[in-house]
Amino acid sequence: MHILFLTDNFPPEVNAPASRTYEHCREWIRSGHRVTVVTCFPNFPTGKVYQGYRNRPWRWEEMDGIRVLRVWSYISANQGFIKRTLDYVSYMVSASLAAPWVRKPDVVIGTSPQFFTVCAAWLVSRLRRVPFVFELRDLWPESIKAVGAMKDSLLIRFLEKLELFLYRKAAAVISVTRSFRDILIERGIEADKIHVVTNGLDPGRFRPMAKDRELLKEHRLEGRFVAGYIGTHGLAHCLETLLEAARQIASSPEGGDVSFLFLGDGANKSALVARSAEIGLENVVFLDSVPKSEVVRYWSLLDVSVIHLKKTELFRTVIPSKIFESIGMELPILLGVQGESADIVRSTGVGDLFEPENAAELGRKILALKQDHERFQLMKRKCSDAAKQYNRAALAQKMLGILKSLLK
Repeated sequence: MHILFLTDNFPPEVNAPASRTYEHCREWIRSGHRVTVVTCFPNFPTGKVYQGYRNRPWRWEEMDGIRVLRVWSYISANQGFIKRTLDYVSYMVSASLAAPWVRKPDVVIGTSPQFFTVCAAWLVSRLRRVPFVFELRDLWPESIKAVGAMKDSLLIRFLEKLELFLYRKAAAVISVTRSFRDILIERGIEADKIHVVTNGLDPGRFRPMAKDRELLKEHRLEGRFVAGYIGTHGLAHCLETLLEAARQIASSPEGGDVSFLFLGDGANKSALVARSAEIGLENVVFLDSVPKSEVVRYWSLLDVSVIHLKKTELFRTVIPSKIFESIGMELPILLGVQGESADIVRSTGVGDLFEPENAAELGRKILALKQDHERFQLMKRKCSDAAKQYNRAALAQKMLGILKSLLK
């Protein structure tokens, strides 16, 4: 089988869509199938093309057996609704023009979160007369409204109609959460074509390891209890909550040896750095994104992983991929996300929950874990058990089985 995959994020980018797509495609190659990925030149989230690349009409490369076709797109930082939309639409046009030149695909997959990529996949599938699969990572454009980037309008309503059109035209919808599946069924999409393949972890990369001594020394974290956030610093993540928790912990008698580590970039990064400086936080370290191969070294610095999203009804339906990376590293999780994510953390016992945007509760939970060594170790053991449930290789095979069933 020849799988054509359209995605606007792919390694060397290190965000969740890039990692999931790469790891699935790599497993399909190992299973004897051919995979071609059409993507843009790596630039997320800074809006600057990575070293070794330049934004040109097209470029072919190969990565672990995956054929990768990179196409031109309008590149901007991950901020500003108009510029981001131009970015998405330009990729859609370039991918639609380039993908028909890929020889004899058997199935075309388009992945969200934004669905202009999926529009291109649908169009290419019609031109090539092969099944079209919608991989659903986010309810877009609903998420635009949830973070306050755009209010209800004629444009939003048009995008919602386009969204439903794509769900209906897909031969299969592969959702990363059960909540998304339930919502689509409520909106009239046929239940038997909606499948759930959650995010997971690559145990070859994310596994327990000792703290990296060189990095501990470099960032003055030796002897510290480190609570960390690794990922995109976007509006949806509301990381101001973590800064406020850091401020409160710094002023408490038990918090003198607690540090917060933030690794990543995003639309809200500069504002967070400015806010930290404004209130004089000396227990916070901000680091820029690092190459995919280096990320686990920074995960190793953490004692506890903090995962947080803005308090809004929509985010009850999402499952941040950082949950699975934390599990793989055997790091207890403090989760400020309600809904399906909370169910996973609660049922597996890999961490504790706090109310989203409640800095005081987060601070108390961090100090409680630091002081309760027995409970801390129990959560680490629970992570080891849970890692077996979310092996990315097994999940990739599950998705491959769905693709095969379409061709039958």
